[in-house]
Formats: sequence, C-alpha cells, structure tokens
Amino acid sequence: MPHNHGNSNPVASPPARAHRVIASLNREQVDFLDKIGKDALFSSGVKLSRTEILSALVNVLKRLHLTGEGIHSAEQFEQRVVDLVLKRNHAR
Repeated sequence: MPHNHGNSNPVASPPARAHRVIASLNREQVDFLDKIGKDALFSSGVKLSRTEILSALVNVLKRLHLTGEGIHSAEQFEQRVVDLVLKRNHAR
C-alpha cells in the first residue's frame, strides 16, 4: 500500500495484525457457529467462517463499550452482555 508523503489525501492504514486465539467451545456452541455460517451461505452465497463470526462478536462488544469491571464469572459476564443488548434494543 502506498504511503502518504505530504499529500492532502489520507491513505487508509493497513489492517491490524491478526493474532491466533485458541477457544474451547462445546459441541452445541460450535454447531451454532457453523449454522450461522451456513445460513449466510444459503441466503447470500457467502459463508462466514467461525473466526469471522467470533471477530464480529468481539467488535459488537467493543461498540457496546462493554468492560469486564466487577465481573466475577463467565455467567455474570454473559448476563451483562444480554442485559446490555436488551437495554439497547428496548431503547429504540
């Protein structure tokens, strides 16, 4: 990608380097991710990979300004996410 050397037109920066994350999911969770990918394939012709789906979910949590402050368990974190999503949905 060309660099911007004093030109007035900004050049988009390259995407951040990806890092591998190992996640342990149960069969039901993996099947759910695969179903989302296949639903996308059959409805639009584009299959979403598990990695793309998980990356999108992380981006959503960032957009919701979610933090881990005061969280003591995965279940409590999950409930915070659900509460925040429902709160945002009802505000519309």
